[in-house]
This record gives sequence, structure tokens and C-alpha cells, in this order.
Amino acid sequence: MRRRSLLDSFAVLAWIQDESGADRVEGLLTEAQRHNVPLLLSVINLGEVYYRLARQHGHPFAQGVIRQLQALPLELYPCDEALALEAARIKADFPMAYADAIAVATAQRERAVIVTGDPEFTKVEHLVTVDWL
Repeated sequence: MRRRSLLDSFAVLAWIQDESGADRVEGLLTEAQRHNVPLLLSVINLGEVYYRLARQHGHPFAQGVIRQLQALPLELYPCDEALALEAARIKADFPMAYADAIAVATAQRERAVIVTGDPEFTKVEHLVTVDWL
């Protein structure tokens, strides 16, 4: 059985902004729809997508993108106390953004592959499998 994929904010933003890796993310979304196996996206990474887009393009744009994301084959993954603390342990041990540590902790919990192009994830490739954009 194939492992599920988890998008981090880098992958989502690359897709939204048609940057390098956008075609790969598009293919994963199409495959997820076809096989009815949604891609994982942490609610924390969703929040990161929102604030980055709001800073660049304003809140109405960011809100519109969130509505579009809600229509895609994405499973929003909640962040409970245990996940938040596991992410904190990862962040304490590796120099990376807390939202990225959330993605790592989520991927570990769900045995998922992280889809990203963010070089911060090179530091944790021994902890999780990374599908590089």
C-alpha cells in the first residue's frame, strides 16, 4: 500500500503561485481525487498559507484561496496537545520553523511522506521521508 502524502505550506504556496513544483503538486491533487485518498495538510500549515498570502495580497485574497483549498482533496489534520509537544521536541532538536516541525510530527504520526521544496527539511530526512519538489 502506498503511503499517504502530506503537503507542507511550501508545496501549497508553490502550487497557488504557480512556482517551481506546482505541476508536481497538481499531479498529486489529481491522483488524490482519482483514488479518493485525500492529501494531508496540517491546520497549522493551512494557517501559515493564509498569513503568507494575506501579507502579500491582502485578507480577501487569502480567504478566497482558503475557500478554494477546502474544495480540493485535502484532509485537514488537527493539532492536538500531543502533536504540538512532539513538534516542540523536534523544533528544540533541529533548527526549523515550528510549522515545519508540526508537519514532521504529523508525517511521523501518520507515516506519511512530506511533499516540500523547503530546504529546512534536509535536517530531518532521517526522521521522515521527503518527496522533494
